[in-house]
Amino acid sequence: MPRLEDAQQTLLPSNLKARTQNAWDDFTDFALRDNVLEVAVGLILASAFTTVVSSFVDDIILPPVSLISPSNNNLDAKFAVLRGRGPYATLKDARADGAVVMAYGEFISKIIRLFVIALALFVIARAYGWAADDSVIKKQVKCKYCRKRISEKAKRCVNCTSWQDGREG
Repeated sequence: MPRLEDAQQTLLPSNLKARTQNAWDDFTDFALRDNVLEVAVGLILASAFTTVVSSFVDDIILPPVSLISPSNNNLDAKFAVLRGRGPYATLKDARADGAVVMAYGEFISKIIRLFVIALALFVIARAYGWAADDSVIKKQVKCKYCRKRISEKAKRCVNCTSWQDGREG
């Protein structure tokens, strides 16, 4: 009768430890690279920034904007029933009843949120450029020949490969 150790050795490949170590090394090389860690930290910060900007838009910006409309509801509560049984108090009630609604308030709210987030990111990029003397916002000019936008520091156009200083290549 074979011993348990002999049976286990025949079932497992002889180089399992080396293959496992190699796979672990490959994983740590991938996961612990600088750019992967930077992306992970950036995503976590972006998630926190998103909640702050969403709160700013929902709690500060949208209430005054909702005063523009004739009723005193929040902008998210604005909707029009296109097909349904009757007047609904809330958008949630209309959707639960199966009515076809146009939720224009939510759309306007999301557009405002997009512009506020874009403006906030622009301000952060400008502040970083001012503090670090390294601008995130890169200046662009149009190529003299193909009229596509390229970096102002480019010596050749990436689209048509023409020299920007006029020399023939």
